[in-house]
Order: sequence, then C-alpha cells, then structure tokens
Amino acid sequence: MGFMRTTVLAGVAGTSTIAAYLASRNPIITPLATDDPVWKSKVYTRQNPSRNPATQDICIKRLPISKIKPELVNRDGDLVLEFCRGVWGGLGYFAQRKCLEYKYRGPETANQLWESEQLRSSNYEKGTQITDHFEVLEKTSTSITVRAGDTPRKQGPRASDGLFVISASIDKVHEEVELSVKSVFFSSEGKITGNKGNMPRWMEELHQWYSRILNETGSWSLLK
Repeated sequence: MGFMRTTVLAGVAGTSTIAAYLASRNPIITPLATDDPVWKSKVYTRQNPSRNPATQDICIKRLPISKIKPELVNRDGDLVLEFCRGVWGGLGYFAQRKCLEYKYRGPETANQLWESEQLRSSNYEKGTQITDHFEVLEKTSTSITVRAGDTPRKQGPRASDGLFVISASIDKVHEEVELSVKSVFFSSEGKITGNKGNMPRWMEELHQWYSRILNETGSWSLLK
C-alpha cells in the first residue's frame, strides 16, 4: 500500500487529536496470538506454503449494538458484508483507490471493482477483484478474506503477498459489535529464514495507522 499510506496519514492522522481518537477507538494488537485462527486457515496455508515469517496485526473496534442499523444484525452475513463495503467504498480507501485507478485501470482490469458505487454495493463473493490490488479468497458469515500485496492478475507466488481478514461479529453478552481488520503480510516466493516479516518497521507503523483509518471509516456505514 506504499506511499498512499503517507498521503492519507498526512491529511487525516497528522492532527494529534484525530490520531489520539483513532488510536483509542481502534487499538492495534501485534503480534497475533499463536492460536489465532488465521494460522490454521486453508487460505493462509495455501498462500504461504513455506510458512515464511509474516508482518502481522489486528485492528479492533467495538460499538454498542444500539448504534448499529437494526437490519444489519438480524441475518448472518449482513453485518460483515456492510462493513466490508464501508472499508472499500468509504473515505479511508478513497486516496489509494484513485491512485490505483490512475495507474492500472484499463481494458485488462475492466472486470474489477473501481467505482465507489460498485465498492459500496458489491456482495464480495469469492473471486471478486478490487482495484487491481485485492481479491476475495473466502467469505463466511462473519469474515471476508482478501489477498493483497500485488495485482490479482499475478496468481502465483509473490515477493509481496498477504491477507486482509475483514470481520464483524455480535457480542450479545456485552451488547456490542466487534469489527476488525486483521493483516498478515509475507513473501510467498521460496523459503525465507528468520522470524520477522519483510515489511520495514517504519512501513509497518504506517500500515497500522492505515488499518485504523480503514476500520474507523468502514464502521460509518453501519451506523444509524
């Protein structure tokens, strides 16, 4: 996600008050727990067969159910679908979407999602390709997993590869919904030694701020 993170952060998270709000309402947990479901998932095993080290984190946001549109909590899958629509069709992804559109939109990517209206209305079924940079690999009633890191036109191993797991679930005990954007980035080419992912620390920090922005702006589509 390169320099677009810097652009977004300069305009949004550059204000200390906004940055403090994003950090407090969208906390980051890193590394992921060793028993996190992603490590045993079929999509992760398939995309990272050599188990190369990964840059990993999860951004979590919790909201009272009372603030959520009631029609989104009545049927399995509706909440996460609307959250996913908000992530890709919302303000947080606008700048990167425009950059990728300028660079890669053309006849060879005409079947992909580019317009905000498409991103806000897609059902994000398996195989859906987003702005020549993401592809839906799995969809369940509580999560939508997309491959990231390079164009989906490159289906084989990549030097830059990874997964985004966009999730939304209902916590009936606390009467809240939990929204999360989980990230696992790695190289899927060959075998890499060590225990650290291939993302430099400064880029990892920018990525974490970007995850906060996507989580925050994605949640807006769920609100009454």
